[in-house]
Amino acid sequence: MAHPVTLSVLLPEDDEATARLIHGSLVQWYQSRLGQGARFGDSHVPFLQFPQVYEALDPGEGLAARDSQTHDLLGVCFTHERETHVAVGIVATSPEAAGRGVARQMMNAVLEKARQLGKPVRLVSSALNLDSFSLYTKLGFVPGTLFQDMMVNVSSTGMTVPAPAGAERVREARPDEAAKLADFEHSLQGIRREKDFAFFMRNETGSWKVLLAENDSGEMTGFITLGLSFGMLGPGVAADEASAAALLWKGLDHMRGSSPVFLVPCAAAGLVKTLYSWGARNLELHVAQSTSPGPAPRGIAFPTFLPESA
Repeated sequence: MAHPVTLSVLLPEDDEATARLIHGSLVQWYQSRLGQGARFGDSHVPFLQFPQVYEALDPGEGLAARDSQTHDLLGVCFTHERETHVAVGIVATSPEAAGRGVARQMMNAVLEKARQLGKPVRLVSSALNLDSFSLYTKLGFVPGTLFQDMMVNVSSTGMTVPAPAGAERVREARPDEAAKLADFEHSLQGIRREKDFAFFMRNETGSWKVLLAENDSGEMTGFITLGLSFGMLGPGVAADEASAAALLWKGLDHMRGSSPVFLVPCAAAGLVKTLYSWGARNLELHVAQSTSPGPAPRGIAFPTFLPESA
């Protein structure tokens, strides 16, 4: 008979077990459902970034689910309290914990926390994982924007396609512009998370760079974060598809000799067509969900997997 599950704060000394759990969970699910477990590699070591970055960004907000008798780690859930919402990042459970309702218990704890704060809960989840999709919608989440996960192989000499219009007006954001970026995102997407942008631009680990696009008048038209240590672009937002293309081209060109991954809205048809012309290919689909959908977001959002705070 399975022992009860207890929930507690995830601690820094859990980093190794957390990385192993996240890696094992992804490999097991993607291999058993899609035959794609190999895409996550053989080692859990790259996944140490998740608990380490999240503890640096949001100390004490990680949630651990443990067996009440053995104290084995059965699940982890990362939350991010922001000005306008509570975001849920990775929710992972051990394959050995299947059928014990671990994910539901962790999510119920997050929903109760958000209820006490008076804030909606937001997340971006795989549209291919019907197990998690079903759980979230049963808990009251409403699906919104659908995103394409895309990847571009960038040569060691940079992008081989010409820069789109506006790329010449993309520059690196300054550390004193965190509030400006947060206000811009709020004006388009209705969410605010200034601490994320301040964290990126402090760049204490050398893992981040933020690019900012401007129009001819010097007004901001978008920004995007480069996750240099793990090969992703995002988070960010652009006012229009032209600004989004300029930001993505500059970001990709900066990440030479790699194959960066990024998410773009499926409905941004012109942008998606441009990305295909650059050689982009699809890896997966993700869907944004919220317990309290507001007005339709404007602009082009670039969610990411680290940190998942949108």
